[in-house]
Formats: sequence, structure tokens, C-alpha cells
Amino acid sequence: MDSIIVTGNGPLKGQIPIAGAKNACLTLMPATLLSEEPLTLTNAPRLSDIRTMTQLLQSLGAEVTSLQDGKVLAMSSHTIDNHTADYDIVRKMRASILVLGPMLARDGHAVVSLPGGCAIGARPVDLHLKALEAMGAELDLREGYVHAKAPGGLKGGIVDFPFVSVGATENALMAATLAKGTTVLKNAAREPEIVDLAQCLRKMGAQIEGEGTSTITIQGVDRLGGATHPVVTDRIELGTYMLAPAICGGEVELLGGRIDLVGAFCEKLDAAGISVEETALGLKVTRGNGRVRAVDVTTEPFPGFPTDLQAQMMALLCTADGVSVLEEKIFENRFMHAPELMRMGAKIDVHGGTATVTGVERLKGAPVMATDLRASVSLILAGLAAEGETIVNRVYHLDRGYERVEEKLGAVGARIERVAGK
Repeated sequence: MDSIIVTGNGPLKGQIPIAGAKNACLTLMPATLLSEEPLTLTNAPRLSDIRTMTQLLQSLGAEVTSLQDGKVLAMSSHTIDNHTADYDIVRKMRASILVLGPMLARDGHAVVSLPGGCAIGARPVDLHLKALEAMGAELDLREGYVHAKAPGGLKGGIVDFPFVSVGATENALMAATLAKGTTVLKNAAREPEIVDLAQCLRKMGAQIEGEGTSTITIQGVDRLGGATHPVVTDRIELGTYMLAPAICGGEVELLGGRIDLVGAFCEKLDAAGISVEETALGLKVTRGNGRVRAVDVTTEPFPGFPTDLQAQMMALLCTADGVSVLEEKIFENRFMHAPELMRMGAKIDVHGGTATVTGVERLKGAPVMATDLRASVSLILAGLAAEGETIVNRVYHLDRGYERVEEKLGAVGARIERVAGK
């Protein structure tokens, strides 16, 4: 397996372009199954998860063509000739469950394997299934597969989520576009990726109101058409690269960055003493001399602090002046990066869903192991600020969510290289 070697060498300076959002693109791609007409996505990220979703859609009969070095995805689902999403593909990525709603809504039946993905807690799919049942779906779970049918088509209904779920909101939203009647999603997720999906579906002819709020209303239509849609900026990649100059000093401009995507995160950076300002091209992040200030962080659904930036923020706080408390409220078991940061000299005490970080003057390079996608990049960020060389092993997780990390960080002065596994 490949490794990434990072050598701390001081402040960064320059520009980093931010890609389209992985989580948005993985949601937009299954929307092609709702229509016989073409759906084209621009500003697509070039990631292994996108290739996995491409493989899954192609296995169902969709045509997916990657253009412009992977930045454009041209898709067409004129016919769906296979309604079974096989375990061998689905196990690689949790987002695969998002083909269930579209296939069920369009053709009235689907068989989808229960998904796999990152090992950061149970992340059950029961909310997806309950939402579809509220629209009249008949579901049967056997031998690791969800067997779903709606012989007379899906029907509008009230879906009241017991807690906020981004994936379940996305699946229900897509399914409801072709359901007969009106569907109301209560306690719906408010993430920018939900708004992006709704905007794309509206271009395809869907009737949707309320995206970005906790109540989304969908009036079902008989059919959807084609569309061309740009994938929204990746707020998690944006936040990650904003932390690079925050951790090791300097000034970096994030091209395509938007404050509205990372508002709660920017508030914490400001409290830590990091400057964030809007520019004509995006956002500029600056850190002056001296240590950053300790801050407390609690992860919450959007618009709160994102769970997907918790590991990276912990890397920053490892060298802060004072004691920081990070509380993880979205996923259990999401502090697996803490022991690896401790190998680099960090002082972290984890109790259940709370991590107490006592800042040290300087981290020290060490061999570490990535445990999941966001943990991978947190260790790279820590390596930027560490004394000596940090070797991050098992970086295959990284390629699921970050395109060309070495190229982007190297362009602003980081000493970073990928070493092929033997």
C-alpha cells in the first residue's frame, strides 16, 4: 500500500484550488436513474469513490462517461436493465445505498446490498428504509440485501426523521420526486449537499420547496428530464486546506471557497486566532507568529461544526496554547486518529465521545497509520507542523475523498511525497 511522507518545513504560501464536493457528487450521480434523459455534472471531483459509483451505475445499465480529465461526468439511464446493486460493489462505499430510492421510484422495484464504507460507527440505513416505507414501499431484508418494491408506484407521505440524517434525506428526496402526490420531509438535513441535489432535481423538472430548511416539500411529477449541473464546492476539502496554513503558518488562498459553506468552522478558526477573509477568487487564510489559542469544538449537523472536520481540527489544537475539548455528537468511534497523533507527541485524553487535547509546543514526526478518510488527512496536516519526517501509512482511505493531495500541498510549499507500496 502507498504511504505519504511529510516533512515539516515552515510556513505555506500560494493558492489551492478546491474541487467539487465528493458527498454532493455521490448524491447527484444516482439522480440519473430517475430519468431517461441525459444528466451532465460539471466540476466533478476526481476520486476513487466517484469511480466506484460510476461502476455501480454502469452495472445497473446506466451509461457514464468521464470527460475533461474527470471533471465532467456525462450520464444517461435510458434504460435500467438490472435492478440489483451487488454486494461486491456496494460494500466499498456507503453512498451506494442512494441508488435504492431512484430505482424504486422509477421502476417500482430494486434490490440493493446493505453497504460498507468507513469504520466510524454503526451508521445504520434504517432511516432510509423507514422513509421509503412512509411512501408505500414494501421492504424485505434477507441475506444482506434490501428487497424493495412498490407495485403501484410510490405515494406521497409524511416522513418525520427521528434525528437528522443526510443520506436518508437524500434518498427520500430523490424517491419523492416521482411519487404520486405530496411528500413532506420533516427534520430534514440542511447541508449544502442537500440544497445542491434539490437544485439539480429542479432543473430536471422536480417540484421541490424548502431545501436548506428542516422541512422539505416535494410534489411528485410523472417524469423528469435531463439537465447540466455544476457540483457545489467541497466544504470539507475547503476546511481541510484552510487548516494547512493555520497549522504551520503562512498565507494561502483557497480558490472557489465560500464563507457560507464553512461558517461555524470559520468561527472556531477566528477564536483560535486565525484570519479568514473573502477575496475575489475565494477565501484567504493567514496565521501570524506565535501559537494558536485553544478552543472547544462540538460537532453538529449543518450549519454547526462538521464532524468531517473534527479530526483535522484536532491536529491544529494539538499545538494550541491551552486545553481544548472536542465533543463528537454525530458518529461514535470517531477518535481513532487520536492514538496516532499521540505517537507524534500530542497529549490527548479520550473518554467516550469527548477528547481533551492539551496543546504542546511542537509535534514530532513519526510513522503513523490512517484509520479512515478524515483521519488520513489529519495526520498529514499534523506532519506539516511536526519536527522531522512523518510517514502516513494506509493512505488508500485518502484517495476516496481528496484529489491530488501531494500536488495541492506541494504547490504552496509543503514537503510532501507519495511512496508506492511494495
